[in-house]
Amino acid sequence: MSELAHWLDPRRRPFELLEKFFEGDSTSSAAIKVEEVRDGDSLVVRAELPGIDPEKDVDVSITDGSLHISGYREEKTEQKEKDSYRSEFRYGSFSRTLPLPEGATAESVTATYKDGVLEVRVPVPQTPPTPPKSKINVTRG
Repeated sequence: MSELAHWLDPRRRPFELLEKFFEGDSTSSAAIKVEEVRDGDSLVVRAELPGIDPEKDVDVSITDGSLHISGYREEKTEQKEKDSYRSEFRYGSFSRTLPLPEGATAESVTATYKDGVLEVRVPVPQTPPTPPKSKINVTRG
């Protein structure tokens, strides 16, 4: 089926095209919606990840001043009606990398998952550490 015929298929839900337009195609491997908020001395990142098992399907790490969220999602839906049956499935990996404020480290980071939302709290110092000064000797050429 061509892409155009796929979108014009009368079996599609009426607002599905608008959902895809505003939210992006959820079958995309990188489709993670996030919210970043500063809460006192912490950066709070909330990622919308419904339908995953947080202990098996997601990996959270901090490397080189960035927060990395990655994992795998599998979603299945079925519709049974009197004269029809419809089954859909979506699966694939996802990832998102977000820069962290200066001075943020992996120390004391917490991650919780509740009601389809992954929340990562990263402590951020009030004043970023000052890099040590290094004296550079100047030589005659």
